[in-house]
Amino acid sequence: MQQVEIRGKGRIDEEWSQWFGDLTISHPEPDEAVLTGLVPDQAAFYGLIARLRDLGMHLCSVNNEEV
Repeated sequence: MQQVEIRGKGRIDEEWSQWFGDLTISHPEPDEAVLTGLVPDQAAFYGLIARLRDLGMHLCSVNNEEV
């Protein structure tokens, strides 16, 4: 498993939350979205990045570590 934290510029509407599975989505700033949680492996992590790309989100930071 990998613990991830992804910060992006923009907002993720509530309707998209199911698309991101068990990740927590927060908006600490009006134009910032933060996704945090566990992903099972590297393939799932890259899939998550691809979903954010598909939404047109500009990534500000990406952190992941094995747990």
